Amino acid sequence: MAWRDAKASRVRLLLFMASIILGIAAVVSIQLFSSNLKDNIKLQSKALMGADYTIDTKQQPTERAQAIIDSLQPDAKEINFVSMIAFPKNGGTKLVKVRGLDGDFPFYGTIDTQPSSAAGTYQDLGGALVDATLMLQFDVKEGDSIKVGALTLPILGALKAIPGSTAISTSVAPPIIIPYRFIEDTGLLQFGSRKEYQYFFKTPETLDLEAFEEIIDPQLKAEEADLDTHTSTSERLGRRYDNVGKFLNLAAFIALLLGCIGIASSVHIYIKEKLKAIAVLKCMGASRLQSFLIFLIQIAGIGIVGGLVGSLIGVGVQELFPYLLKDFLPFSVEISISLQPILIGVFLGLFMSVLFALLPLLRTWYVSPLDVLRVDENGAQEPLKVRVAVIGAVLLFLFLFSFWLLNDAVYALGFMLATLVAFAVLTGVALLFIKGIKTYFPKRWGFTARQSLLNLFRPNNQTVVLVVAIGLGTCLISTLYFTKDILLAKTEVAQSDDNANIIILDVQTDQQDAIEQRIKAKGLPIVNSIPIVTMRIHKIKGQLANELRQDTTKQMRNWILNHEFRSTYRGEMIDSEELLEGEWTTHTTPNAPILVSIADNLVEDGINIGDAITFNVQGVLMETKVGSIRKVDWRQLQPNFNFVFPVGALEQAPQFRVISTYADDDKASAALQRDLVAEFPNVSIIDLRQVYTIIEDILDKVSWVINFMAFFSIITGIIVLIGSVRTSKYQRIKESVLLRTLGAKNAQILKISALEYLFLGLLGSLVGILLALVSSLCLALLLFKEPFTPSLIPFLVFLPGITLLVLGIGLSNIRSVLQSSPLAVLRKEA
Repeated sequence: MAWRDAKASRVRLLLFMASIILGIAAVVSIQLFSSNLKDNIKLQSKALMGADYTIDTKQQPTERAQAIIDSLQPDAKEINFVSMIAFPKNGGTKLVKVRGLDGDFPFYGTIDTQPSSAAGTYQDLGGALVDATLMLQFDVKEGDSIKVGALTLPILGALKAIPGSTAISTSVAPPIIIPYRFIEDTGLLQFGSRKEYQYFFKTPETLDLEAFEEIIDPQLKAEEADLDTHTSTSERLGRRYDNVGKFLNLAAFIALLLGCIGIASSVHIYIKEKLKAIAVLKCMGASRLQSFLIFLIQIAGIGIVGGLVGSLIGVGVQELFPYLLKDFLPFSVEISISLQPILIGVFLGLFMSVLFALLPLLRTWYVSPLDVLRVDENGAQEPLKVRVAVIGAVLLFLFLFSFWLLNDAVYALGFMLATLVAFAVLTGVALLFIKGIKTYFPKRWGFTARQSLLNLFRPNNQTVVLVVAIGLGTCLISTLYFTKDILLAKTEVAQSDDNANIIILDVQTDQQDAIEQRIKAKGLPIVNSIPIVTMRIHKIKGQLANELRQDTTKQMRNWILNHEFRSTYRGEMIDSEELLEGEWTTHTTPNAPILVSIADNLVEDGINIGDAITFNVQGVLMETKVGSIRKVDWRQLQPNFNFVFPVGALEQAPQFRVISTYADDDKASAALQRDLVAEFPNVSIIDLRQVYTIIEDILDKVSWVINFMAFFSIITGIIVLIGSVRTSKYQRIKESVLLRTLGAKNAQILKISALEYLFLGLLGSLVGILLALVSSLCLALLLFKEPFTPSLIPFLVFLPGITLLVLGIGLSNIRSVLQSSPLAVLRKEA
């Protein structure tokens, strides 16, 4: 019986199935990819690091740290730093990451070069490996030369990949590899230079790295060095991509949820049309269980088949993820297929189909044989207790499934509540719209307009379902566009010489005047010339930093005690700062404490106004007190500081400078960089226009991945929309044929349907965009802390586009009415 009834209603049942296929495909593909990603990270953990463990420090190792490193006998070592390089062939300059390597690194994995032999010969031949993209950008080839500081080396090959690097990281500062023995000859390791010392180790398989790390790492941390094993690094990397996986899982879950809503709404209409037939079956002796099982088997079959088809599609779709995320992964992902996610997909298809269809299905249980004579909108209602139990089961499933995805009860509860709020808002708006039409019905409108409005609240209307389906799909994609605009707003470059777009780093004191003269000679302004003094905290509130490091009960973060701060002195605040507490001190006062200003992020570590801080300024102890607290906008691309001293405090301390200027175009910027690098090879120059371009490129890639995942939700939403609108076709056909029988013309029927679906499409998409607007405003103010200027794309593209889509689907419903004879339809109904 279930099969015969399903064959008669196969078009509608296929639409039900389509509603969940894409959601299941999204969940399965992401689960499979996440499983493969974790397996690959575990298998390739050594190749990701290139060694069994590393020791690194941001400064030359202390005597104690060097003794520990020497006792462990490193197999390779490296010094790396960011600096400017030049290509003598064409005068091109670029900010790069210089890596001076010594030893047979990497021990696992390979350095991928073109030609491949260059990775093994660059040490002996004394040449450089240059980032492949950089070589293409500046049109240099193997055999050309590269100038690194005072040193000029031949380019032996193009560097395509090295363990631990990603396309994103290399786009910011492309790597250049040279032999370690040449680092000193570059002349770039001067006072104030940021550099990192790394030591690489290969160990026997029998060594317990976890126990080894527990013993050695604390000793190194006390000397401001750090130990990382390949296992801890892979665990950290796995956690990082776990967060990506959680986001992708939620996106897939939303697609699946939309499909379930489509099933629930479509089954609701489908069952209401079957109530008379069910009553007839009961008159003929069918039991409650039999009539219930007929439709339960149908829905369960849809769920199983939909889950299986979705799982198979998901297996194919997961092949796309390595391509989508290749710029974010420091390794290639090998895809394999496991059975578990496929079984999960089939189970989800069955369970969610039955669960979300259960409420309308229960009406078949409570249909009375007498209802064959009096089936109406309010007939055969299930008891309130049963309805509450089913709704409770749906909510419990939402929570448990979210918890399974996120592994965090609070986040799962938050996601469930956010989903409920979105649905409640959309449902509430739809119900208010219906009530508003009833209350303020325009009786003076024409017949066709009144008839189309009446259809919005007549029995079997789809107003609530369609507004929810259209609104949620529109809300998702609109939020993506609004959020993207919030992020990209941070990268806009103001075209004014008040905002520097070129920053010159590591300017030594004896170079300051000459560099400023070169800038002015090219007609460019000196926007800022900022002195930088390096220092460490020696004592806070009477306690030595060394004592605090060993205090396990302290609330202060270790980085404050270990960090080498780069501080400055000036008499005024800058645009990125706002005074929160205390008084700003412009100059030091003789025979009085030096009052420093701290950034607000230090307050959470218990540092407040009046606290005494003693700094170790390169061997000289300086006692100070906190005089003010500043709010600092660290997101602005300009030098910002945790500690700012008043004028008169640090002028005699060893220091270097950061000078900024403004160039009108790329040509002026390139000319300045070329001249400065040629005369002052130790300075590093950052062109903020290039940085903004890189950031925009990264955000575009992130947006592309997010939009790809949103595709599942959008397409599922459209399928739900098609299914929901097509389900109402059978009720609308009867009404339209009756209108034709009463003398209505085809043009009138067409106009009635067009206006009805126009109202639905316009309301659903408008509410969805407004909901996205509110959520994006909250994200901008609470999360990104940025001013919010909404994009016009959702209003100009999504609003009319989705409205026209709904209109097109709705009008396709009545095509058969306009082409059929009224008698044929009436005879069929009879």
